[in-house]
Amino acid sequence: MAHPLIECVPNFSEGRAAATVQAIEGAIRSVSGVLLLRSESDPDHNRSVITFAGPPDAVAEGALRGIAVAAERIDLRCHTGVHPRIGAADVVPFVPLENATLEECAAIARRTGESVWKKLGVPVYFYEAAARSPERRPLENVRRGGFEHPALAPDLGGPALHPSAGACVIGARKLLIAFNMNLNTNDLSIAQAIARKIRASSGGLPSVKAMGVPLASRNQVQVSMNLTDFEQTSLLGVYEAVRQEASLRGVTIAGTQIVGLVPRQAALGCNFVPSNQILEI
Repeated sequence: MAHPLIECVPNFSEGRAAATVQAIEGAIRSVSGVLLLRSESDPDHNRSVITFAGPPDAVAEGALRGIAVAAERIDLRCHTGVHPRIGAADVVPFVPLENATLEECAAIARRTGESVWKKLGVPVYFYEAAARSPERRPLENVRRGGFEHPALAPDLGGPALHPSAGACVIGARKLLIAFNMNLNTNDLSIAQAIARKIRASSGGLPSVKAMGVPLASRNQVQVSMNLTDFEQTSLLGVYEAVRQEASLRGVTIAGTQIVGLVPRQAALGCNFVPSNQILEI
């Protein structure tokens, strides 16, 4: 039987200090069997997303080592950025790729969460397939209020968050596509209106989460999106929906950004997906 392969895509609340991001990458790479696939940082979001894969035990250890460095080096009391966050190692999802199930990844998430609390003293929330209750499945529910005013008590540790590292949201989910579209305007209300129009929670496209954020460094605004099930709503469908909504408001698309990797099946027909960001599984 072929060996199981899983992916981890942790989001860290640091997108400006290259030395900190490199230290986290180094900690992840230090685990034998882990393959670091991609790392990218954004100064406006002040966030970095690191994608790596390998055997389950190695990936879990890589995640723990990366979280440890983030908790040591990132102080949320000094952190600003347009992206919501509740922790230094903000969100840590485990994803089944080959010969692994979502349930197995959920078990890995829970074991990793126990280690984060016991070894690092950072409280933990569990979300999606690892959640302990239905209301805690959606990431937005768990992270509501952020580091400064968390709405929910952690699942492990707490009730207070770590004074500088906050909490870590750990879970298991299917492949997700993080997709951003930048608009040729600095009017934030336009990006927010488009986000409201297309996201599932407002009656828009199924399996789409979206928010409008400013990009001060580019004097633009962005529709920042997660596609939680690209078989329900395609990447091309989301692109066209945002383009049309922007056009109705007299705005053009300045550019697109894929964060992390996109499964080849989801990238078919999308000429805006760079070839080096296509995941072969």
